[in-house]
Amino acid sequence: MNKYLLIFISFFTFSCANESDPEADKSNFVRIYDSDRYNASFNPIDMQQTPDGGYLFLGSRRLEESNFSGAYLMKVDEFGAFVSEQLIDEEYLNPVGDLLFLNDKYYFFCMAAVSFQTQLVEVDTDGSIVEVYNVGGSYPTAAALDGSNFILLGYDNGSKESVVSIVNETGGVLQATGYSVGAGDAVEEPIINHFLRTGRQFPFQVGKTSGGQYFYNGFYNYTFSLVFTDLGGAGLGVIQGQQDDGGISRLIQLNGNTYATARFNFGDNYFLPNATLSTSGISSSTDLGGFSLPELVPNAPVKILVSNINEKDVILYTSNTKSGQIGIYIYDQSTGEFLGSKYLGFSNPFEVNSIINTNDEGIAIGATTYVTGRFPRITLFKLSTEELSAIF
Repeated sequence: MNKYLLIFISFFTFSCANESDPEADKSNFVRIYDSDRYNASFNPIDMQQTPDGGYLFLGSRRLEESNFSGAYLMKVDEFGAFVSEQLIDEEYLNPVGDLLFLNDKYYFFCMAAVSFQTQLVEVDTDGSIVEVYNVGGSYPTAAALDGSNFILLGYDNGSKESVVSIVNETGGVLQATGYSVGAGDAVEEPIINHFLRTGRQFPFQVGKTSGGQYFYNGFYNYTFSLVFTDLGGAGLGVIQGQQDDGGISRLIQLNGNTYATARFNFGDNYFLPNATLSTSGISSSTDLGGFSLPELVPNAPVKILVSNINEKDVILYTSNTKSGQIGIYIYDQSTGEFLGSKYLGFSNPFEVNSIINTNDEGIAIGATTYVTGRFPRITLFKLSTEELSAIF
């Protein structure tokens, strides 16, 4: 096992809190985390609320000596006040979400700088590195929990395959299955550009359905597709996109074959809060329809959260608008009916990166804003259940 080498720097500034009511202070706030390293770049990837009520961010940062992003951790308290940060050693690159909670520890995947092999990083509740485990494989793209294990989606540039692996909490690979992305450099080019951040950022995702079927959102047979699989030789279901110009943006299973999902197609964006997806055979994402969202940026990133607001089961969609705000769109979970919307943002442009339920029945949104319009900084929006209830 390798011990993690890190740099620890404690200087950070954050926006002022409401000083009148401590409970209100931690229920509703916005914090922008600026840095004395003026030309540095920090982008949140995912976050978790910690047992003390604070928040732990997994992020990426720009490196001077690499074309890949470096890894970054930041801990803030329940009021959003900065506690600590870790600029993780440049030996470890390309951190990916989700930030996963298992057995009172947090985990994320990244890759080694020289070998490009996948690494599993274990983090405690204070945001300190506990251990790093070598997983093997290359180019991780997404991860999720699978009981006491992890599901990992990666790209094997040697075999030109999307690879779904089951990994235990010490980095051991229990099972791995590859799916061909197709032959030729033209197929691989958008994938590599994603890692180098010189091209489109694809909405890679991996998970497991309540029925025990695995799925991944990534490349398969020349096309960005949603693939359902038993990780064996049978039971493959594919919802094809439009090469790299269309596909599924995000999905969450509601029950059975009913999903809350979103899709993109040649720049257009569609929400489907109550969609029936075929998990076997071949179908096309363009046949799914959906509600068109012309106010969103082309091929917009989408985050979806199942929540309960004021005793009502709802689905929250968040995405980026052309006006530089974050849109929150709320739908009835049982019917898919649109209930209302809210927009976050003011003088600076904001982009959504993650959304979570919080232990006070509100939500928290991790976002990116830009200093002087150039340098990305992590932002935290905290919204109470009362503020969310006012939307509908």
